[in-house]
Amino acid sequence: MIRTTTTFMGRRLALALAASAALALPITVKAQALQEITYLLPAPSTLPAFGPWMIAQAKGYYAAEGLDVKFVTGRGGVDVAKQVGAGNAVIGGAIGDTPIIARAQGIPVKAVAVLGAGSLTQLVTHKDEKIESPRELKGKTVTVLAYTDTTYYALLGMLSKVGLTKNDVNIQAAGPAGVWQQFAAKKAVGMAGVPDWTVSAMEAGSQVDILPADVYFKSMAQAILASDETIQKNPQLIQKLVRATVKGMKDIMADPKAATAVYVAHVPANKGKDASILKAFELYNQYVYAKQKVPGMMDEVRLGELQKFYVDNGVVPKSVPLKDLYTNQFVSGK
Repeated sequence: MIRTTTTFMGRRLALALAASAALALPITVKAQALQEITYLLPAPSTLPAFGPWMIAQAKGYYAAEGLDVKFVTGRGGVDVAKQVGAGNAVIGGAIGDTPIIARAQGIPVKAVAVLGAGSLTQLVTHKDEKIESPRELKGKTVTVLAYTDTTYYALLGMLSKVGLTKNDVNIQAAGPAGVWQQFAAKKAVGMAGVPDWTVSAMEAGSQVDILPADVYFKSMAQAILASDETIQKNPQLIQKLVRATVKGMKDIMADPKAATAVYVAHVPANKGKDASILKAFELYNQYVYAKQKVPGMMDEVRLGELQKFYVDNGVVPKSVPLKDLYTNQFVSGK
């Protein structure tokens, strides 16, 4: 999820990221020694959205690649991109369209994999409202995380496809908890959110209908970001990180129940939440991970259409070559 807030890393985090960045350059390590890597995430790693990463860590997929991966929380996708682009972190996570925002700010990062062919954003409405199209949101209240978040842009994209604008809907930026809490309290008819928030609303008693953004507007899933410099100087490292993380996604797709058991055992904050995690993984399988021809591969046409929307709506000033936004070299075998 994208936020444009610039962050000041604390001393401990800065040291961790600097150490990880140094490892981006080719080095010689002792046999069987694990290379320490700090992986910067846009939100807490305890969220089900980061299930593939946690499972890859829990099942030793990173270790099998010779890596000891430590996860650190940044402050949103653009902040992650800034740290990665500046060389303060070797690798990071953010929504797949983050490079569009980042490049417009002069940040040299690309998406090196995207985890799923679908959109992370869902339009969730109360079942008793019987909303079947974004067109029916006219004059109604819908919550989003923030006006700089990808869920907001995805909502605008969905509205545009049915001839509506942000002025036709009462869009409320409610923050990471309020986005689903206000919806669950029926202070809003709908919510532009992610599967994690949908599960939270359902557990709070909401009966919901889910309309994937893909039906009207093809936004992106979570992606892996790397800097141009690291891609050029140490592609082997990026390959290892992508390969291990995609394996974690494949495990969720193949057996979400088994993946839930592994995930809950590995993430103490989710102890006893097996049912919630399983439901979240099932939603990710259904709406986000499914239908990707090659696991991890970016859809260039989809990315191009999304960039055009961002330019047309003034989110970024101009388009850049698509080759500056992504590479499939680590997922396609090229």
